Amino acid sequence: MNEHINPNIDAMFQAGAHFGYSKTRRHASVAKRIFTTKNRVDIIDIEKTALELEKALAFLSDLRANGKIILFVGTKPEAKNIIKAAAERIGMPYVSERWVGGALTNFSEIKKRIARLVDLRDKKSKNELDIYTKKERLLIDKEIADMEKNFSGIVDMKKMPDAMLLIDPKKEHIAVTEATKMHIPTVALLNTDCDMKAVTYPIVGNDASTSSINYFVSELTK
Repeated sequence: MNEHINPNIDAMFQAGAHFGYSKTRRHASVAKRIFTTKNRVDIIDIEKTALELEKALAFLSDLRANGKIILFVGTKPEAKNIIKAAAERIGMPYVSERWVGGALTNFSEIKKRIARLVDLRDKKSKNELDIYTKKERLLIDKEIADMEKNFSGIVDMKKMPDAMLLIDPKKEHIAVTEATKMHIPTVALLNTDCDMKAVTYPIVGNDASTSSINYFVSELTK
């Protein structure tokens, strides 16, 4: 272990960041990131992960220092609350419930739907929806709730993000595909079942436990 490279390797172990999936689920691209296999479970070489984390942190820190927008994405149960809290803490947009197809590739249309949400919110707060029947108001309330779920984290995202930080690119493959198509660099925590070549700054680590996800997200947003 080279502690000079990263003094926080022990913290990664404590967070369980070294636990991969079973060898049978291993994606070929992560083969060189596997330290060993124990009881048929891949153990990740987190000294290499530490280097990946450093590169990703340097990239994100530079973006933040220059006022750039980083879109946080994590919809799996283990990640959603962590992603939302971290994004809100540093004032970044996020998607924690469901990735809406076209959120990047059809951003102009998404902005129209967000404008609709903002308008309905405003009218409701001013009681301007009282002119509608009870049934109509119930339908409008449902529309607002649905749009809140899909867009509440990106309401203030006025332009395309400069980068995307995500958890588990296999789970978020549509978001990754859209980001790639729009030439938006991606930073991702990914486990041994993911294609690390699909993202710009891959960080191979346990993306299935809250302790590991929380560790990496905390490090990347400090």
